[in-house]
Amino acid sequence: MAQKDLKSRIGSVKNIQKITRAMEMVAAARLRRAEQRIEHLRPYAGAIRRMTRQAAAAAESIPSLPILHEHEQERRVGLVLVTGDRGLAGAFNSQILRAGLRAAAEHEGTGHEIAYYSSGKRGVSSLTFRGLPLEGSYTGFTDRPAFANAREIAEDVMSAYVDGNLDRVEIFYNGYVSPLTQEVRRETLLPLQQATILDAQEDEDEGDTAHHALVEYEPDPEEILRRLIPDYVEISVFRALLESTASEHGARMTAMRSASDNAGELIESLTLQMNRARQAEITQEIMEVVAGAEALG
Repeated sequence: MAQKDLKSRIGSVKNIQKITRAMEMVAAARLRRAEQRIEHLRPYAGAIRRMTRQAAAAAESIPSLPILHEHEQERRVGLVLVTGDRGLAGAFNSQILRAGLRAAAEHEGTGHEIAYYSSGKRGVSSLTFRGLPLEGSYTGFTDRPAFANAREIAEDVMSAYVDGNLDRVEIFYNGYVSPLTQEVRRETLLPLQQATILDAQEDEDEGDTAHHALVEYEPDPEEILRRLIPDYVEISVFRALLESTASEHGARMTAMRSASDNAGELIESLTLQMNRARQAEITQEIMEVVAGAEALG
């Protein structure tokens, strides 16, 4: 490759490296804010889980709310896939889609119908491209989801469950572990009897020290449970959205750092090639001068 072409390519790679470094810095700043939102949510989410579990234990009978009615047969399963609105984040979006499609194949293998719900433009476009109809699509907020976005998703799946259009709802999202690590999580939202809401599982975020405390209920536990159930589903969806947002920023930061490092290695390689080409050109010129001098000699 000629020196001019190598120099032009080095310039292009340097420009790309500037962009990837800038994107890495932006993702790092957004990641910190997303981490703070998760930290602020965890005490509230833990309190909702704890109160719901206590109310369920204290209730003489689980109220006959439609949302608490476990369907006798599972014919139709709703899958909520939480992806991002943008790419350039490594395997962040693709691993959710793969997990969701694997789960769909499992359910279809047992005779279940699948209803897809997708949050994020990447998930919506990928499922649409595959010709899979969407019962619900939610886009434009994955960088900073609000509770209203979670409420919209939760209300849609709860309404479908109560109306009998869905017999089970599962949600797939990237759980945030660290900037370098995100894990795909598959959780059951409905029926609530199969979710973590009514079991004795210890809170993963904080110690459940108040679990065995004596509590007096006003109004009665059944009425409190009626009010807490929708809140629990909404907060579960909201937590998944926040975890996904933090995971996306962490994945993008890591991907952009890797891209910047690769660009640096490519620049070094191209610079070495250019130096060799320059040396070869200088050597050729010297040989031509020497040959000309000998011819005149």
